[in-house]
Amino acid sequence: MEILNEHINNLLTHLPSSVTLVAVTKTRPVAVLQQAYEAGLRDFGENRVQEMLRKQEQLPADIRWHQIGHLQTNKVKYIAPFVHLIHSIDSLKLLEETDRQAHKHKRVIDCLLQVYIATEESKFGFEPDELHSLLASGAVKTLTGVRLRGLMGMASFSDDQALVRREFSGLKQLFDQVKLQFPEVLPDFNILSMGMSGDYQIAIEEGSTLVRIGTALFGER
Repeated sequence: MEILNEHINNLLTHLPSSVTLVAVTKTRPVAVLQQAYEAGLRDFGENRVQEMLRKQEQLPADIRWHQIGHLQTNKVKYIAPFVHLIHSIDSLKLLEETDRQAHKHKRVIDCLLQVYIATEESKFGFEPDELHSLLASGAVKTLTGVRLRGLMGMASFSDDQALVRREFSGLKQLFDQVKLQFPEVLPDFNILSMGMSGDYQIAIEEGSTLVRIGTALFGER
């Protein structure tokens, strides 16, 4: 508990006040999450819906749960009642399903649009031209159960810091561009989710407002 507190305090001390820390809690036991909560963290990120559901039932109700992993449309209904922010909206179909489930629960669900910025083929997300097409289509304006809050991207898993920096810089440029180009569609657009344990410092330097950190908080699995 002491070591975890130290890691959390150290990170929070060095993060700019404009940057939100989301603790990536996937595969971590509930007891560890409870310790992180007692140390002051409230934003927890999970990759898998079933794991989030199990933990959400056992932990304090004021935790803000972030869906940060790839999300299938048939899983949205399970997290719709409580999820704080979905980072991984990568298709209009998924956005429409989130809107449908939000209306069922009389909620507005905050969402980020995931953009493909990495060199690996395994990453999900919109290509920049697809993002522009989506926002220009007018389809988003009809969805009143979702609120588009910003963009999310995952850089290449690489030791080449110049490559990672270019990817983050490109995403920030895209963020600024679409925010300026589509003000009526994106009135609440103020979150740029990029940066994890290995590259969050570069991400912050390039304009990230939210970092997703697991290993640097909890250690290696």
